[in-house]
Amino acid sequence: MPADFQRIGLGTYSEENREQWRENVSQALDAGYRAIDTAEVYGNEEYIGEGIDQSEVPREDIFLATKTVHEVEPGPEHEDILSGVEGSLDRLGTDYIDLLYVHWPADLYDPETTLGAFDELREKGKIERVGVCNFEPHQLNRAQEVLDSPLFANQIEMHPLLQQEELVAYAQDHDQWIVAFCPLAQGAVFDVPEIQEIAQRHDASPAQVSLAWLLSKDNVAVIPKASSLGHLHDNLAAQELNLSDEDIVQIDEIEREKRIIDRDYAPWNR
Repeated sequence: MPADFQRIGLGTYSEENREQWRENVSQALDAGYRAIDTAEVYGNEEYIGEGIDQSEVPREDIFLATKTVHEVEPGPEHEDILSGVEGSLDRLGTDYIDLLYVHWPADLYDPETTLGAFDELREKGKIERVGVCNFEPHQLNRAQEVLDSPLFANQIEMHPLLQQEELVAYAQDHDQWIVAFCPLAQGAVFDVPEIQEIAQRHDASPAQVSLAWLLSKDNVAVIPKASSLGHLHDNLAAQELNLSDEDIVQIDEIEREKRIIDRDYAPWNR
């Protein structure tokens, strides 16, 4: 793991009140977060950049990730991707991005064109690392065939109700990271009896138990969203929660599959 990669970061997706992320990011950094995740289509990169600027944490101590190439923008041409990332850099107020993801392997994604642009951006020092989101194993294989750069991470929905064993094993076998978005299943994990029972045993919250379970897996990082100082601190404290082997097995054996983010253009629907 690179020294500047924190296994628990701040997710920043929201459909409204995007300006909140100016204050939320500043608070998160002051609370101890060092990884911030956003995306071009979130419409909040400008506020993320302002939040970073407001904080006293130096830019070089922050692991900043964003995403491009969604269903609708930018693309499909090489130059569209380059100019799209320049826009992200400008809005974020930074000279480089620590990790740039392909947001979805949807209609605008073409392995050669998209990943060729990512390689060029890395050669130019605009991005440090290449990642993908929502990729299935066959798409990961193809990406690695095309890329000159190492593939650093696959960001996917993962939580106790969607355990993603195949993709986790793939990441471990290929020395890559899984970055789990929606790690609390938008609160659905709070009502799971197994999670509640373990939380009571440890005098912890169901959110902390779910995050600690994810962090117990090799090569898995998490980016929970939080919009209050209390939740920011609670989520960060999950790093200090040591689940027993029995706790982990109990969660591993939850027999449910609940996907929160399910798009028509997602690879598992094609």
